[in-house]
Amino acid sequence: NLLKNKNRKSRGFRAFDTDKDGRVDYHELKVAMRALGFDLKKAEVLKILRDHDKTGHGFMDFEDFAKISIQFFVSDRILARDPMEEIRRAFQLFDGDNKGRIELKDLRRVAKEIGDRLEDDELQAMIDEFDLDQDNAINEQEFFAIMTDDA
Repeated sequence: NLLKNKNRKSRGFRAFDTDKDGRVDYHELKVAMRALGFDLKKAEVLKILRDHDKTGHGFMDFEDFAKISIQFFVSDRILARDPMEEIRRAFQLFDGDNKGRIELKDLRRVAKEIGDRLEDDELQAMIDEFDLDQDNAINEQEFFAIMTDDA
C-alpha cells in the first residue's frame, strides 16, 4: 500500500528531524546516516546535503531525505553487504555495553560522539516514537523494524 509505505518513511524522517522543523540539517543527516550503518566523513555528509538541498540553506526536506535513503540502499555500498548484518552492526554501535537495548544514555553518547547537541527531550522523543513494548528503550527487534521499514 503506497500510503502505508509513505507513512513509514515519514515516521523514519520524523525520528531524525529532532528539532521537528520539517527539515533535516547536517547534524540530523549525520545521525541518520550513522544509524543506517554509514560512518561518513563530514565532507561526504556535506556533499549529500549540498546535492539535495533545494533552497541552498543547508537543509533537506522529507522528499529529498526519502530519495537519498533509497539511493544509499541501492548503491554498491549496500549491494556488497549483508543488510541484516549491517543493521546488527548499527545496533551494536548504539548498544555500547551490549545489554540488548538502546536507552537514552546510549543515544546521548552517540550524539556526543558525532558532535550533535541534542537535548534529552529530543533523544527521548526518538525512543518514544519506536518503543513498541513501552519499556523506555529500543530493543534489537524494534531497531530492526525501524531499519527495515516495518515499524
